[in-house]
Amino acid sequence: MDTVNSLKIKKIMGLYLVCTLTWAAAVSAEPVGGTNHLSESIQYLLDFVKTSDCIFIRNNKEHTAAEAAVHMQRKYEHFKDKIKTPEDFIRLTATKSLLTGKLYYVRFKDGKKLTSEAWLLQALEAYRQEQN
Repeated sequence: MDTVNSLKIKKIMGLYLVCTLTWAAAVSAEPVGGTNHLSESIQYLLDFVKTSDCIFIRNNKEHTAAEAAVHMQRKYEHFKDKIKTPEDFIRLTATKSLLTGKLYYVRFKDGKKLTSEAWLLQALEAYRQEQN
């Protein structure tokens, strides 16, 4: 009986150890793809904005692509600690005004208008496809 109970206790302790180590690894893990991947994705999005030929509309005022990229970079510095994914970056820096709550838009040369969030999510998806 003692041998059977001893084996059961060892199995339970082993399972506990595996679960604890798995939990510790998950808690301390970097974001999916790692910090470098996050930085590369954010830099890609900033460059994508900066080199676009769109007009950016923020609080009903038009801005150049370069101005929009500078604005996003400033917001990124402000929210850096809260940004864990490229989607966080888009949501916190390129979706809406912190002051007015108004959505940001991009207007293309053909006059079509789209929220900057939707536009950047499409760009992020295309970037991820290129990386695979």
